[in-house]
Order: sequence, then C-alpha cells, then structure tokens
Amino acid sequence: MSSNLETLEAEALQLPVADRARLVERIIASLDADPEVEEAWAAEVERRHAEVESGTVTLRPGPETLAKLKAGHNVASSRLGRAMEAR
Repeated sequence: MSSNLETLEAEALQLPVADRARLVERIIASLDADPEVEEAWAAEVERRHAEVESGTVTLRPGPETLAKLKAGHNVASSRLGRAMEAR
C-alpha cells in the first residue's frame, strides 16, 4: 500500500461513524459510474415505488420476509439432501 493511501486510510478512520459511512457510499458510487446502469436502477426504483403507491404490491416487515426466505431455504436444502442420499 502506498504511503498516500495509508495516510488517507488513517485519516478516514479518525472520522465520526456517520462521516465514514458517507465517505464509503460516495467511494462506492464512484465505482458504479455507468450511466446506463444508473438509469436502469432509477427506472426500477420508480417502478417499484409506483407499485407500492398503487397498492399492486404489499410491503412486509424485514424480519418476517427473512424468516420466510430462511424457511424456504431450509426446505430446499432438506430436499436436496434427501435426493443426494437416494442416489
């Protein structure tokens, strides 16, 4: 690692948590500078927002959604395990 990068890293680590988070977001955003990708994501956000506003979709709490995903994953893993044992 270059000394400039080491100095910058040391200074960044001294920032308050909120400032570090903002810095990370800005650095990551600078990596995704493809205008077509940004436009596609903006369109997807607008589409999803419109679905929520119109009532086409129903929002669920995060913990409930994660629990359902985990339960589905466990069922799929169990089925795969039984299929492999049957061979």
